[in-house]
Amino acid sequence: MDRHLTAGRRLLYGVLFGLAGAFVALGLQYLGALDPWEAKTWDWRASLLAKPGKATDQIRLILLDQGSLDWAKEQVGLTWPWPREIYSAVVDYCQRSGARALAFDVLFTEPSSYGVGDDQALGAAMSRFRRVVGSVFLAHTPAQKTRWPATIPYPGFKVEGLDAWLRLTRAKEIVFPNATMPIPEVARSAAVLSNVHLDPDPDGLYRRTTLLSLFDGQVLPGLGAGAFLSVHPGASMSIKPGQMIIGDRSVPIDGKGRALLRFRGPAGVHRAYSAAAVIQSELRLRQGEKPPIQDGGAFRDKYVFFGFSAPGLYDLRSVPVASVYPGVEVHATVLDNLLSGDFLRDAAPWLTFSLVTLLAVACGVLTFGTRRTAAIVLVSAGFLCLPIVICLAAYSKGLWLPLMVQELAAASSISLALLSNYAIEGRQKRFIKNAFQQYLSPAVIEQLIQHPERLKLGGERRVLSIFFSDLQGFTSISEHLSPEALTSLLNEYLSAMTDIIHEEGGTVDKYEGDAIIAFWNAPIEAEDHAARAVRAALRCQARLKEMSSYFREHAGSELFMRIGINTGPAVVGNMGSHTRFDYTMLGDAVNLASRLEGVNKRFGTYTIISEFTVQLLGDEFGLRRLARVAVVGRKEPVTIFEPMLRQEYESRREALQAFGKGLDWFERGSFAQARAAFLELSAHDPAAAAYAEECQRLMASPLEGWQGVWVLSTK
Repeated sequence: MDRHLTAGRRLLYGVLFGLAGAFVALGLQYLGALDPWEAKTWDWRASLLAKPGKATDQIRLILLDQGSLDWAKEQVGLTWPWPREIYSAVVDYCQRSGARALAFDVLFTEPSSYGVGDDQALGAAMSRFRRVVGSVFLAHTPAQKTRWPATIPYPGFKVEGLDAWLRLTRAKEIVFPNATMPIPEVARSAAVLSNVHLDPDPDGLYRRTTLLSLFDGQVLPGLGAGAFLSVHPGASMSIKPGQMIIGDRSVPIDGKGRALLRFRGPAGVHRAYSAAAVIQSELRLRQGEKPPIQDGGAFRDKYVFFGFSAPGLYDLRSVPVASVYPGVEVHATVLDNLLSGDFLRDAAPWLTFSLVTLLAVACGVLTFGTRRTAAIVLVSAGFLCLPIVICLAAYSKGLWLPLMVQELAAASSISLALLSNYAIEGRQKRFIKNAFQQYLSPAVIEQLIQHPERLKLGGERRVLSIFFSDLQGFTSISEHLSPEALTSLLNEYLSAMTDIIHEEGGTVDKYEGDAIIAFWNAPIEAEDHAARAVRAALRCQARLKEMSSYFREHAGSELFMRIGINTGPAVVGNMGSHTRFDYTMLGDAVNLASRLEGVNKRFGTYTIISEFTVQLLGDEFGLRRLARVAVVGRKEPVTIFEPMLRQEYESRREALQAFGKGLDWFERGSFAQARAAFLELSAHDPAAAAYAEECQRLMASPLEGWQGVWVLSTK
């Protein structure tokens, strides 16, 4: 665990990283830097979730495609442009079929080259049908008209709240100074004149449309809205910020009066018929012949749009769902959305701001608060996928939520948190290495680095197995050695012993000359810490024997090490000043371990462990109960044992059992019997010799209230 950052500070930093990520993302969105990428996500969502609406089947298309041009040229001998009488056949067929309305995405702006009668034939057909929508092209660039022509009746549409909305929004985009108008024969016969001008987004794709436009003070609906109004001529219209109402249909709009289209699918999602098939059907029906279009109800009660799809007629557009899409089908999509009542609406700025901020803060907090790599990967992946899920769900509900700003906010917050975590983890790793490299093996340090949560610095109460060792007679040995030789000898000895302690997972507390102080179960917990400590002690004794020839050569004699081990509660942690500290331990259990190391002198042994250590051992070791002793500085007596490997214990079992009988007599106060038993063993057992001597002393000076405790008066 990082020693500098508490949970509260981690939370605070996580929030700050999240706010910083949100600020970056929202700032770039405000500047428009995310628009190109947002457009790509827009198209992906529109394509993925495109499906027919409630009114899709109410719309039909008649397309003047390449096949129609070829038919006219090859079968009828007509070249482009066609005579207007051809279009009148289309109008008549729609009327004959019971279509609700016919909207022409065709600009009849010049008199027919076939004479005025040709124009009059089209006008007459339109008048007979009465629900034909004509086209006007409004523009901000110079065009034919700058005033409404006197030969064409005013549209007469009124939009409640329009003036107030224009003053409030200053939406100049819907006010056009120029217009290209149809010829009078068409304009006077149309039920509605509509603007067919479409503006793409900056990347050239068509995603939005205006439902109404203004020219010379007159309101002109778009072609899709015009088709609706031709069927509902008395429908009222009103506009206010964020909303336009046509009849009983409410359309969400932006500050420029544009509506956001919900595309139904690629080109052809609205059922289409070729112009050649429609014209031939009408001509054959007039002659009582069988028409190419066999479904007589194909157009019944349908809104019909006529437009171009032949490549040479230049009315193909790029939209989110297709790179090639007839322009007339964009207008059909407008009517589809209007009839279905499912135009998309832009998310309110406050909603986007709140969602981005909340998402970024959550990313920052959870990423910065997580230190495991797998968890960080899962959190990061989850938060980077979450905006996609949110935006897809919002789209299905008709709400357009920006995706890129959410992704950028999440990515920025995660990046800031990860960079900070990396810096902190690096500092933490350096701290752990610097703090513990003198105490722990590299393998244990690596465990701490990988799992810092196992480390608690600053002092904690733990049950430790504590190891104290000292070399017997080292002071006299050192007096005969030069400082260089002494240092080399000591380093060789301490290195060998320390390696064993580290291999058994121990922590070296400190060296005091030739003495080694170590402990187990901190900073990394080990359930078998007592066994590890005892095993380390026996291994150290064995290693010291292996090095006997080296020490005889360099020190002039063998070295013998006394070890005391105790297990008990202690306070362990970093202790010292703010600039210099040691990872060490304090407590009565530590003092007892130190005393047990010295107790070896009295019994002639080299390793002693306390009853508290024995309680945590299994049957890995052989144990000789050595005594109940009262050490200096401790009131309560403690039972001590001499540990040994099982093999040694079995080889000495008979002698050890005899020692045990002598110890029983000693503790019962039968000193004569105990002395006799110990004397039989004393030649080969220093502990038995010590007991024989103590029995002799107690026989000469009996103690009152004997309780079987050997009281030690020296350390």
